[in-house]
Amino acid sequence: MKRSGKLINLINIGFGNIVSAARVVAIVAPGSSPIKRLREEAGERGKLIDATQGRKTRAIIITDSDHIILSALQVETITQRFVSEE
Repeated sequence: MKRSGKLINLINIGFGNIVSAARVVAIVAPGSSPIKRLREEAGERGKLIDATQGRKTRAIIITDSDHIILSALQVETITQRFVSEE
């Protein structure tokens, strides 16, 4: 996709949900206590986006705008999609 002459890489994070690759800071597994705390705090601030379609959260995407996006795809699957887009 092009916008203002710049190419924007969009990554499918599952179930038709898409995120801009340029805005992603990290993709992490949801198991550790600090990540659980980060998720809770994002929910309290209104910065939590649930893209799991009711399924189990298997990856958490952190963006440069401080949004936390939940995905039902594995971290490895999303990472592979980033690598194949480059």
